Amino acid sequence: MKLPFDLDRPLVFFDLETTGLNTKQDRVVELALIRLSPQGDVVERVRRFNPEMPISPEATAVHGITDADVADEPPFCSRARALADLLEGCDLAGFNIRRFDLHMLVNEFKRCGIVFGMEGRRVIDMQNIFHREEPRDLSAAARFYLDREHEEAHTALGDIRTTAAVLAAQMQRYPHVPRDLDGLHRYCEEFSPLQTDLDRWFTRNGDALTFRRGKHGGRTLADVATSEPDYIHWMLGIDDLGDEVAKVLREALGQDT
Repeated sequence: MKLPFDLDRPLVFFDLETTGLNTKQDRVVELALIRLSPQGDVVERVRRFNPEMPISPEATAVHGITDADVADEPPFCSRARALADLLEGCDLAGFNIRRFDLHMLVNEFKRCGIVFGMEGRRVIDMQNIFHREEPRDLSAAARFYLDREHEEAHTALGDIRTTAAVLAAQMQRYPHVPRDLDGLHRYCEEFSPLQTDLDRWFTRNGDALTFRRGKHGGRTLADVATSEPDYIHWMLGIDDLGDEVAKVLREALGQDT
């Protein structure tokens, strides 16, 4: 791999696959890295880990790794020290690592009793470059698909007129995109699933709801309602709690809804 600039210390490109998107609660199931030295040496590593918690169906749908695939792999902590040593004194690079992968990695090291310090490291995120240089707003869509400027930007009627024109142009450009509303809905949902308030708080496994966030992340609602009902009562006092969430909380407490 040849870079268009010189290195004064090693640069590590890395990517994580995880059990989910909560950087504090979820775990790493796969780590891949390429370490480039100033002398031109290249080290590639791919490692899988048993996360010691279930991989969410949503995560498996993205990366294809199941619980069975990593059942016999070692936990992250068994290789954490060797990994930290490999990354010592290195700058870091990747796609979306500033918002996600780095936070996930730091928390994994922390669980293993290892401080993964960021002081002095340079962090290069290709997503930042992409989004800064190629804006993904409606004005950019108008230039790309319609070959014109969006003159009425940020006026509600002007925005929706341009949005409708962009959709028509997208249908012409991408013949594989569905031509009916059901198909378009599925197409968009696969890429960016809509999350209800209930989805933001819980994952569903059959009839069981499991917390995906908060201090009880990974525990079932039924378990928390039985062992720590005060927490459920506290949740019911949250000002912007959705009605659907409040309903299942009251049901878990055995209250009439």
